[in-house]
Amino acid sequence: MPTAAVSEGRSDVRAAVLNRPGHLDLETLWVDRPGPREVRVRPVAVGLCHSDLHYIDGTHTTELPEVLGHEAAGVVESVGELVTAVAVGDHVVTSLTMFCGRCRYCTSGRMSLCSERARLRVRPRPALVTGDGRPVGVMGGIGAFAELVVVHENAVTPIPHDLDLRIGSLFGCAVLTGVGAVTRAARVPVGATVAVVGCGGIGLAVLQGAVLSGASRIVAIDRSSAKLEAAREFGATDVLDSGADTERHLRELVPAGVDFSFEAVGRAETAELAYALLAPGGTCTVLGMVPDATPIRVPASSLYFEERRLQGAFIGSGRFTSDVPELVELHAQGRLRLDDMVTHTFDLEHVNKGFEVLASGDALRVVLDMPASGRS
Repeated sequence: MPTAAVSEGRSDVRAAVLNRPGHLDLETLWVDRPGPREVRVRPVAVGLCHSDLHYIDGTHTTELPEVLGHEAAGVVESVGELVTAVAVGDHVVTSLTMFCGRCRYCTSGRMSLCSERARLRVRPRPALVTGDGRPVGVMGGIGAFAELVVVHENAVTPIPHDLDLRIGSLFGCAVLTGVGAVTRAARVPVGATVAVVGCGGIGLAVLQGAVLSGASRIVAIDRSSAKLEAAREFGATDVLDSGADTERHLRELVPAGVDFSFEAVGRAETAELAYALLAPGGTCTVLGMVPDATPIRVPASSLYFEERRLQGAFIGSGRFTSDVPELVELHAQGRLRLDDMVTHTFDLEHVNKGFEVLASGDALRVVLDMPASGRS
């Protein structure tokens, strides 16, 4: 049992905790009530993202213990006294790109680069603690692999009550990142040629963004034949296996190279491949979390003689409070196909199995159905 000091103002929750790389442990933790500008959300569905997997497998490190998970859709349970963005009972999605609304990045429309984001994640006391009062970190200020999460009000945005929350969870990361990379970061124009390296959830969202932008040719590249088949269904005009001759095969399709390429894997070699596929003047956008220990190497002469560009995009360089409603509307119109992207679902008790499936490459998107939350 927790001490009185620990339980005061807190509620007990089940959560999947990363105590050491390789495995998530199910534990009972204690979550705080919301502060003045915070909301407490009960997640209903949470997407499993490769960024979570990178922390589990040790590709990236973080201070442990920590509750991972950031791609959540759920119901607002309680709000702080100064909250105006949402109300109790609202259905919401979370986003890592919480923002202050006042810094030079926010006021110039680049909310994904908010300079105050780290400060917004700081609380007077930890959001999650163990029964003996030890703090437990929360990924990106969210920590969605728990029955309740406390986040800043600018880390959530409402979604319609009639939207399936499994689908809703995709808007917080996969869709926002993939479509946003095309429309906001790269600004792909009508008629452009596009290559997408990696056809998981984010890559398929990139494909759909390219379709929405009117790209004339969309080449999907992956080592999984099942994912390439899915890519055709989601709008790819051509598919290529990511083997040794990928660049040669692409140039048989598009001799000059593509105008825009997108990397959605998170490896230096796939980022380098995406860059190599560019035509002169082309732009490569890296979306995967490539570790700093494996730098991306590109021919310097291609930067100044051919004016190729290599850039990144954090969550698609999005403005999620305005982007999510627009993307939800596109889904409602049938122009953004998301139902078929969720290929596997697990409950919280089997979260490790969910990540095994994600790591195997067999899934497009894996979603957790969270406990005791219903589907209101």
